[in-house]
Amino acid sequence: MNYKILGNTGLKVSTLCLGTMNYGGKGFFGYMGNLDQKEVDEQIKTVTEAGVNFIDTANIYSEGQSEIMIGTAIKNLSINRDDLVLATKVRGSMGKSENDRGLSKKHIIQQVEASLTRLGTDYIDLYQIHTVDPLTPIEETIRTLDDLVSSGKIRYFGASNMAAWQLMKGLAYSQYNNLDRFASLQANYSLDVRDVEREIVPLLLDQKVGMMIWSPLSGGLLTGKYKRDGNKEAGRLNKFPFPPFHEERAYDVLDVLTPMAEQKQVSIAQLALAWLLHQPVVSSAIIGATKLHQLKDNLKAVDVKFSTEELNLLNDVSKLPVEYPANVLEAMTSDRSSGIDFLNA
Repeated sequence: MNYKILGNTGLKVSTLCLGTMNYGGKGFFGYMGNLDQKEVDEQIKTVTEAGVNFIDTANIYSEGQSEIMIGTAIKNLSINRDDLVLATKVRGSMGKSENDRGLSKKHIIQQVEASLTRLGTDYIDLYQIHTVDPLTPIEETIRTLDDLVSSGKIRYFGASNMAAWQLMKGLAYSQYNNLDRFASLQANYSLDVRDVEREIVPLLLDQKVGMMIWSPLSGGLLTGKYKRDGNKEAGRLNKFPFPPFHEERAYDVLDVLTPMAEQKQVSIAQLALAWLLHQPVVSSAIIGATKLHQLKDNLKAVDVKFSTEELNLLNDVSKLPVEYPANVLEAMTSDRSSGIDFLNA
């Protein structure tokens, strides 16, 4: 396993992180999977033995059941809690009252206590806001998270699913008020969904914010089991394609990945994950699987190496179409260029 420093912290995280959205199968998240405690124990045992120290969950996953099962697995397997980096989230609805959702001080404090209880721990390593809350000032949210760091209930806090301007507003507020700042951003990024490269990736590199990747295989689209001709194996992407992937671009990418995988004697999924791990901005890619053999296959991605030619081939076939203002900025600032390519820094 490889490890990276998360953003501008001193925290080392494995470059592969275990995703747990499919634990428990309760409520809406039953669609994602319904692994029972025995299967959860087996997954956590497998990844920790492979060197993974990073586990990501959320309070809303199976209505809290995912957190409970992770905490139970840690005890069942006699894992030293301090050897793990546990990440969870807050923002989504956890009840029917008006204050059972959002990023207010009331909701955050209520939910961090609930998550600590469910996980069976007295601290959370990375506490992430699941997305923005239009009704709560970002100032209130950050001050609450800063207080939680000071109290020792969380070590760091991060964000997820935010626009670049929203994240920058939060970072600036922290800087000018001497508060703790967002250590990381969790975002959707893959060989067929590279939209974050327009605004978010340059921001993260400039501000030294870590990046965690969710859905690095585009819901299974980049495993090769879905075909351009409509011959698709059974999978959740057939029933609920969320978020909207760039499907045709994905098939173009697969046209390159398939022969490359055969030549390297690795799986297509390993190549797709490995491409992300070769991006300097990426701290950790979240892998989740319903079957243990899928998880074991994903873990091998850390061993995949690319030649310069192979990386160029994948970059070219998956590249974003040129849009404003990037096209104009490139032309009009070439006389003052620092020579730094943010996407390949």
